[in-house]
Amino acid sequence: MNNNILQAEFIDSPDTVDFIIRQSEAFNNLIRDHPNVFLPTQVLSGRYVIGYINHEEIDSVMENLGTSFVSALPIILGLLDYANLDAAGIIQVQQQPYLNLRGQGVLIGFVDTGIDYTKSAFIYEDGTSKIQYIYDQSERSGTTPEGFFIGTEYTNKDINEALRSENPYEIVPQKDTVGHGTFLASLAASRESGEYIGAAPDAEMIVVKLKNARPYYRELYLVPPEQQNAYESTAVMIGIEYILKKAKELNRPVAICIGVGSNTGSHDGFSLFEEYLSNAANLAGHCICTAAGNESQARHHTQGVITATGGTNTIEIKVGENAGNILVNIWNLASDRFSVSITSPTGEVVGRVPARSGTILRTRLILERATVVVEYYFPVEGGGGQVSVVKILNATPGVWTITVYGDIILDGTYHAWLPLTGFVSPVVEFLAPNPNFTIVVPATSTNVITCGAYNSNSNSLFAKTSWGPTRLPAVSPDLVGPGVNVGGIYPNGYGTMDGTSAANAILTGAGALMLQWGIVQGNDPGLSTYQIRSYLIRGCTRDPNTQYPNNQWGYGKLNLIQSFNLMRER
Repeated sequence: MNNNILQAEFIDSPDTVDFIIRQSEAFNNLIRDHPNVFLPTQVLSGRYVIGYINHEEIDSVMENLGTSFVSALPIILGLLDYANLDAAGIIQVQQQPYLNLRGQGVLIGFVDTGIDYTKSAFIYEDGTSKIQYIYDQSERSGTTPEGFFIGTEYTNKDINEALRSENPYEIVPQKDTVGHGTFLASLAASRESGEYIGAAPDAEMIVVKLKNARPYYRELYLVPPEQQNAYESTAVMIGIEYILKKAKELNRPVAICIGVGSNTGSHDGFSLFEEYLSNAANLAGHCICTAAGNESQARHHTQGVITATGGTNTIEIKVGENAGNILVNIWNLASDRFSVSITSPTGEVVGRVPARSGTILRTRLILERATVVVEYYFPVEGGGGQVSVVKILNATPGVWTITVYGDIILDGTYHAWLPLTGFVSPVVEFLAPNPNFTIVVPATSTNVITCGAYNSNSNSLFAKTSWGPTRLPAVSPDLVGPGVNVGGIYPNGYGTMDGTSAANAILTGAGALMLQWGIVQGNDPGLSTYQIRSYLIRGCTRDPNTQYPNNQWGYGKLNLIQSFNLMRER
């Protein structure tokens, strides 16, 4: 059988898992010595290797590379959603004759649930599509992109042929069955359709439909079976790499909209996922925009301080009926070491588990059906801190208590997160939640633009928008955009959306207009994310009675026309 076919079958197998690791001599030696274990495939940005192994080999790999290999495992992300271009100052920019900015010559990339390419919002007057490429990671019925190892690529030629056909999906079968990606694309780049227009209507698009998470990772992160929109961070990274590669081939600047996020991870910008995004954002011609998340009122974050070695503190979790499985990640700095014990609602105790990196202790309770798993990993690559993982399977209703012990204390601060809304039962919450530090990963990356949401009709903060700062700590969000009752286009027609992903799509369109001004029109040929971030921050609308920056509004409300007005004064 052809080696390429065998490779494709291995990669697509439900027993296979992918991982992301920084290139190193140790890893290269491991590949050389174990050619039948690893299937290294793709290098992102010249330094991050996407590899594939059978999930049964993970423990042996961890033995060879150390417990820091846990940082190589992807995290699971979900969608961030629950008229307004005028409120963001974008319509005024479109209508300003001297600026003449509508996104011409710029690409906008979406890494999401795909797109309904048959919608008139994405079709020119001559019947051709404004979508340059669709990369469908979820199936392999056609040609896989050169240099990539999953999915099918559809070109603008393919899409135009499909649009001329009576049965377009026979030619380009990609569909957005969720609608999230189509909606965000309409906010950022819709052609004028009646009274509706996207932020950058003349920008063209590259669309990535994300592959659903592999069974192994769904089980590892206790993703509820009813949650169908779960994606791996490696899939997001591969999607972004594809967009950047195509933008380079087309010799055009690109703004990228990321409307997915996760509560898993260190939230400090140091993970490989966050590092990859930060490096990509620094390159000229790139503007990477991330949604802050909708987690501030979810009661999914708590924090505490142990003041001295030998001290303790408690994390209490309220659990309702039929809650299923619960995952808690507790993070602390490299200077400290923590250990934990767990007490069930009936008073049954899983005693203090000594903190040794790589420890995995599984305990079936005697008087309850629940099972408790405790895991420790340190030092975690990047910040060098510790993550203590507590899993409660078949959780009994009532209050569960995690006692945190300070084995070594210099700083003493810890943060704990439950999974993203939709990835844990709504009857599970911390009894003492803290809405700060709820910015999701990867919006915690440095150098990207992080967007929260507000209600442009009432001029109030969107209630659920995530609050900063990050664990670095760094100010976050950078700013807020319109994110309540935002109108856009779904596969089944016009509708509305609340959430930071909608606000971020509008921000991405604004970033595309900035790229047109700077690079296409030649006003600032080296323009990249950090300059655009600075211009947008400077132009934000701010309440004179509020101190900025702050953890809710960042530096204020997106106001693109004010950013351009202030740029004339520089």
